[in-house]
Amino acid sequence: MWELRSIAFSRAVLAEFLATLLFVFFGLGSALQWASSPPSVLQIAVAFGLGIGTLVQALGHVSGAHINPAVTVACLVGCHVSFLRAAFYVAAQLLGAVAGAAILHEITPVEIRGDLAVNALHNNATAGQAVTVELFLTMQLVLCIFASTDERRSDNLGSPALSIGFSVTLGHLLGIYFTGCSMNPARSLAPAVVTGKHATTGTQQHPPALAAPPPQEPPFPLFFLPALCSALFQLPQPSSCSVPTL
Repeated sequence: MWELRSIAFSRAVLAEFLATLLFVFFGLGSALQWASSPPSVLQIAVAFGLGIGTLVQALGHVSGAHINPAVTVACLVGCHVSFLRAAFYVAAQLLGAVAGAAILHEITPVEIRGDLAVNALHNNATAGQAVTVELFLTMQLVLCIFASTDERRSDNLGSPALSIGFSVTLGHLLGIYFTGCSMNPARSLAPAVVTGKHATTGTQQHPPALAAPPPQEPPFPLFFLPALCSALFQLPQPSSCSVPTL
């Protein structure tokens, strides 16, 4: 509980809130259906990737820049963060995501905002197929984060922020066709809460922001398998748990 009295802890939680707010704001904003210029899959993928890369570079030294409950859970399993910090991080991420989506919703013209790119099933994908795709998309992201921030590596790592941004871009280039691509429960929750559309289905070939018929269970990513990526790396002892520096 001593963490709660630490200024560094408060700054880290605030950084997670702000980072997730900005990530959701710019990411969902890139998928808005402007009549004059509908977004392409590449545009959305690059926007999400650049958003993550920029925020990791800007705030990684403050909180580790998880910006994703799935990443925080993986770090908890890998003993990089305490349970208390993980709980506060997830709460801050969810609140930040909802705040970012709410701001975007309010500043966007009514005829453009649609459903704010709520994650949905596209191209006749089943719920099982969607969950499987989201599972692998999230797993490759978590694997990239652990690999690019592993302090034991002696080779030239380059920029972890850039690597993680590319990983998010890669996931969107595939995932958009199945689910609109989430890889991040906070990103999925935010537009659903703000618009009240908790699940949609769609059959369009290019589905970024789709409003559609009967509701179906949304394809939220599962936590447990992505978290197991931490098992590929030597776990520190509980006494040495710390926030990874990205």
